[in-house]
Amino acid sequence: MQRSDQSANLTWRDGGVPVSTLFDDPYFSLAGGLEETRHVFLQGNDLPARFRPGFHIAELGFGTGLNLIAALLEWRAAGCKDRLYYTSFEAFPMTAADMSRALEAFPAARAAAEEVLAQWAAGRRVIELPDLRAEIVLGDARETLPRWGGRAEAWFLDGFSPAKNPEMWAPGLMAQVAAHTARGGSFASYTAAGFVRRGLQEAGFAVTRVPGYGRKRHMSRGVLKDSP
Repeated sequence: MQRSDQSANLTWRDGGVPVSTLFDDPYFSLAGGLEETRHVFLQGNDLPARFRPGFHIAELGFGTGLNLIAALLEWRAAGCKDRLYYTSFEAFPMTAADMSRALEAFPAARAAAEEVLAQWAAGRRVIELPDLRAEIVLGDARETLPRWGGRAEAWFLDGFSPAKNPEMWAPGLMAQVAAHTARGGSFASYTAAGFVRRGLQEAGFAVTRVPGYGRKRHMSRGVLKDSP
């Protein structure tokens, strides 16, 4: 994972699927991208059942912002009146125009993203709404995550494929995820790659391989174990 402060370089497939030219990997599948996000990252972290005031989600890989918007939609549907806290680490940020184009594939998400996109286009990297405070931390997560002072109750591990971007899934970074997880906190990821699961186990998570979404047979989820 190279360090970069520039916008993501993209091509587009199937009329609306953004693909990273650096990693040759799509950001999502048009066949149920929003439902995949709900299955993997929300249900994988037992959300919205665990929502409570001040709940904090953190994420590796902001991408199109789809995971953020999906979480916000669930937060609102659950009737939560206070703010959802969200921190995302992204090395190759998309432009607001590209995010908007990508989200057009999911009308409910695109409608909810209007103010988020407006603030992003204005250069804000801390996005504030009455029910959301989202910070997008730019740069290589191997450098930025260790400096972060927060702890998340749920992690969305959504980097590019481990086969194409192994640095994003390295044991050292997984250890930092654990170090920045609140007691009893969780993670979920679309990948079930063995070295990723082992890295998370070594970091202190009880890791489970569970059914994935659609054609993906398996995904991973886990809970941070109590220290002995």
